[in-house]
Amino acid sequence: MLILDGKVVSEARRAALKTRIQKFQSSVGRPPHLVVVLVGENAASQVYIRNKVKACESVGMRSTRIDLPSALSQEALNATLLKLNGDDGIDGILVQLPLPSGLREEPVLELISSAKDADAFSYRSLGYLWGGYSRTAPCTPQGVMSILEYYKIPIAGRYAVVVGRSNIVGKPMAHLLTMANATVTVCHSKTLDLRRFTKEADIVVVAAGQPRFLGREDFKQGSIIIDVGMHGTGTSTGPGTAIIKDPGHVSAKVFGDVRFEELEGWAFAATPVPGGVGPMTITTLLENTLSLAEKRLNLK
Repeated sequence: MLILDGKVVSEARRAALKTRIQKFQSSVGRPPHLVVVLVGENAASQVYIRNKVKACESVGMRSTRIDLPSALSQEALNATLLKLNGDDGIDGILVQLPLPSGLREEPVLELISSAKDADAFSYRSLGYLWGGYSRTAPCTPQGVMSILEYYKIPIAGRYAVVVGRSNIVGKPMAHLLTMANATVTVCHSKTLDLRRFTKEADIVVVAAGQPRFLGREDFKQGSIIIDVGMHGTGTSTGPGTAIIKDPGHVSAKVFGDVRFEELEGWAFAATPVPGGVGPMTITTLLENTLSLAEKRLNLK
């Protein structure tokens, strides 16, 4: 079985990114600049932000971290984002989710200018994506496409199934696969007889949010399986991930939606967890920030 190693893809794309950033700095006189806003002290969010700041430094991109108190009002947070929108020295804005209780995510995401929406989570950014005029795509599904491209996995003409329909992963994933000329079915928690669809698919992207949900019997032999899930034992590894206190015979501290060990000798290719899609999510964030900067300043 071919292991679709996201770390390898990430390293290759970051090397190319460094060259683009150097060219950008020569033209503009400064590196691209990503601002990450953290409200409150969520432990998992702290880890994610440290990783993002470190990733920016690794490719020569400037990053600024803005820490705000959990008791912050919606109005104060909105004012912060409007100020960042108007700062011409900022190219990408990201608000780390989840927000503390009492703050609504939707209006916050909608306030971020689509010209600086590095996560591409806002309805405006998603609308551009669906309309074929996208500045960026959400980081995880775009990272999946980069992995498939790197390993020269053919997509056109193939049947793909996406398990999950969130605005962050499932829906944009299905759209990107469709734009790459796959025939796509979206399955979800209300799908009857899920296995009937996954066993017919050439490519299956699993973003169900359920730990070790699918295994060998759910896929056809020779298929390509992309596991977007990430779950931890004892502590959450990020927003939306499950907390599993007893993963049974599995000793790994982090695992996905798919029982990866069952795929050897059955699947043609698959992403591991950790080390599959995860590394490409952050790398795509960096690529998105640079692309937004290039487009906003008419450099591309």
